[in-house]
Parts: sequence; structure tokens; C-alpha cells
Amino acid sequence: MTDGPSTSGPQGEELTLLTGSDAVKIILLGDSAVGKSKLVERFLLDNYKPHQLSTYALTLYRYNFKTQDDKVVPVDIWDTAGQERFNSMHSSYYYRAHACIMVFDVTRKVTYKNLEKWYDELQEHCKGIPTVVVANKIDIDYKVTSKSFNFAAKRKLPFFFVSASDGTNVVKIFNMAIMAGMRWKAAPKDDFYQEVLDLLGEISMDTRKQLEDAVKALEEGKDKEEGH
Repeated sequence: MTDGPSTSGPQGEELTLLTGSDAVKIILLGDSAVGKSKLVERFLLDNYKPHQLSTYALTLYRYNFKTQDDKVVPVDIWDTAGQERFNSMHSSYYYRAHACIMVFDVTRKVTYKNLEKWYDELQEHCKGIPTVVVANKIDIDYKVTSKSFNFAAKRKLPFFFVSASDGTNVVKIFNMAIMAGMRWKAAPKDDFYQEVLDLLGEISMDTRKQLEDAVKALEEGKDKEEGH
């Protein structure tokens, strides 16, 4: 369950937003123009106002997520605001991140190849955080959904085909990232995946099964990381 987003405070709160927020922090990664901002906007629909962190060339979308027991959890969704054009993100972008959505454009092969670079950088700053890989712009050619994209499978990460244009799977991936991020924030070393699933009680059985499979993939990936 979700509630409408709320705007953040004045520009003077930039430092607090970077270092002192109690919100669950979700970051997006991927090449320029893969549709990261459009995915966020689709998830929040038109009822939002982004907060520009001008000092760091970042955009923050503040959002209130309502759990099944009506608890409201503040969520900060961070967007790169074009900084990814420099092939690296400022360290503040990763600071205290609790989950990541990695995006590539199915119409541009190079954006898929560059996932490895972004994933390596993510692990350098936020080793082991829950990560969801998404293939965006499937509305351009739905036949692409029959193709195999092995990046996520090799790393045992959940993978979804999405469309910021028609909304396919957009709410699903954000809700999954938020729920995984909530538990990671509370206890990053604990086995939290069943607790994430407990938050999915009102989701349809088909969707629940898909999310269960994806969360299991997250668990396997976390165990693999800890085994090294």
C-alpha cells in the first residue's frame, strides 16, 4: 500500500538530506537516457515535486510508503540528474543507500554492457545491498522480452522487464526495492527476506509468486557475496 509523496524542505536542508535523514534511501543506477527519471515519475504519477540537490547535481524524490499495517515509512528515491554522463557517481550518491534499481535500455546494447561497470561501483560503495535489475523501454518492441539477459542471472539478482511509457511492472519494482530497503536499513546482517514477503499480503497471488522468486534471488545473491 502506498500514499502520496511529499515535498522535502528548503534548500538549507541539503546536508541533512545527505547525511541525517531517517528515510529509506533507494538509488537508481544506469547510463544516461535509459529512462531512470521517467520510471520514478511513472511510479509517482504526476503528484510529486522533486527536490534539487544543486550542490551535488542530484534529484531527490521524497515519498511516503504505507505498509500493510498502515505504518507510514518515508522513502527518498535518488536520481542521478545527468551525473552518470561522467561515468561515475559522487560518493554522496551511495552514502547510506538501502536498495538499488539498476536500469538499462533494451534498444541500446551498450547500456546493457555498462551494467557491469555500475554494479562494480555499487559494490565498492554499498556492498551487498538489495539490487533489482530492470530492462526498460520494452514498449518499443515487446519481442525483446523473449531474449535472455544473463547479467542478473549470473549475479543471482532479480530481473524485470519494464516500461516507463505504459507502466509495465513499474510499481512492482519500486515496491519491491522499498520493502527490501526497509529491512536492510533495520538489520542489514539479518535474514530479512521472509519479513519482506510478509509485507506483500494484499498483492495478487501471481504477482506475489513473482516477487517471492525475485526475493529468493536477492537472498542467494546476498549469501554469495558473504561467502567471498
